[in-house]
Amino acid sequence: QVQLVESGGGLVQPGGSLRLSCTASGSLFAAYITGWYRQAPGKQRELVATITSGGYTNYATSVKGRFTISRDNPKNTVYLQMNSLKPEDTAVYYCNYQPTYVPGNYWGQGTQVTVSS
Repeated sequence: QVQLVESGGGLVQPGGSLRLSCTASGSLFAAYITGWYRQAPGKQRELVATITSGGYTNYATSVKGRFTISRDNPKNTVYLQMNSLKPEDTAVYYCNYQPTYVPGNYWGQGTQVTVSS
């Protein structure tokens, strides 16, 4: 089992920044993909950004150039730096972890991000 604990959400004005953190613990693997998804009210959960154990990153078109995903391997932590936030970024953001070669799909509890003036 893998446990994911997120932090860093909150209320921010349009144009502002936030950094989300997600720390993984438990039975972690050397090969994995981890990242962030979000779900706005009345909408489906969507990919925001992911990063593999090899360092390959992938971003949703809507956040490219504004969000940056990174990781700190010794701390088993993945970050999402969110800049130039827009009201449409408002959502619950979920951390995700998937081992590459064994079954598993783990989610954090979610953290609320609200962009509003």
